[in-house]
Amino acid sequence: MATEVFAPAKVNLTLHVTGRRDDGYHLLDSLVAFADAGDRLAIALADRPGLDVTGPLAAGVPVGDENLVLRAARLMGADVRINLDKHLPAAAGLGGGSSDAAACLRAVAELTGRPVPDAQAAATLGADVPVCLVARAARMRGIGEGIAPLAAMPPLHAVLVNPGVAVPTGAVFSRMTQISNPPMPAQLPNWPDAAALIGWLAAQRNDLQEPAIALQPVIGDVLKAIGRQPGCGLSRMSGSGATCFGLFPTPDAAHRAARGLDRPGWPGWWVRAVTLS
Repeated sequence: MATEVFAPAKVNLTLHVTGRRDDGYHLLDSLVAFADAGDRLAIALADRPGLDVTGPLAAGVPVGDENLVLRAARLMGADVRINLDKHLPAAAGLGGGSSDAAACLRAVAELTGRPVPDAQAAATLGADVPVCLVARAARMRGIGEGIAPLAAMPPLHAVLVNPGVAVPTGAVFSRMTQISNPPMPAQLPNWPDAAALIGWLAAQRNDLQEPAIALQPVIGDVLKAIGRQPGCGLSRMSGSGATCFGLFPTPDAAHRAARGLDRPGWPGWWVRAVTLS
């Protein structure tokens, strides 16, 4: 028996760092959405666990026991054979490994009838895994375990850009000068349309953006390049970087921006036009 499952890219539309626990974990308040671009997994029950990684961005993805999809299968207590078709850049602020792990949890649950782990258990795989299990627009708080799916969010037309540089999450957090910052409003608005949502997002923050730019100045170049594209309503970094996003009024505008950003002057940039929801 086998199944296939999609692992969408996660985008932090906001990321407010609101404090730090005594054990060193940072507290977050983030509005998260998911793209219609991502990785794909084919999973089958097997006598022995195994992992094959294919796809255009397979290079460098670990295939040993440290890979999150194998760890997810172990958490479910199942031996499975996994083919991971990799389309998202790794360590890019898009939750690729976490989304892959969440997709594996859902797939193994489907194959075996076992329940998907709760948020606390899923978080042992990584802080983003609980929200990736939801895989739709949600508010994420605490260290990632506090998940509140949104009743509704207008779809957003976006372009994602990753310049292909490494931004270690720990190094980004260590560069923060202020770790206790205001959260988002306690009650999120009911946005009537995408324009209203983009306007609201512009008044929010990613508190890791400036520390990440200090580590990798090219992130600032990416944000400026996105912001120069016609129709861009907001450009911001996702997560701890280095992927940045721009929000546009229509799908055509997002696709035009993607074409404008995918050019020889910026070699090695990964660029995708997507819809976020």
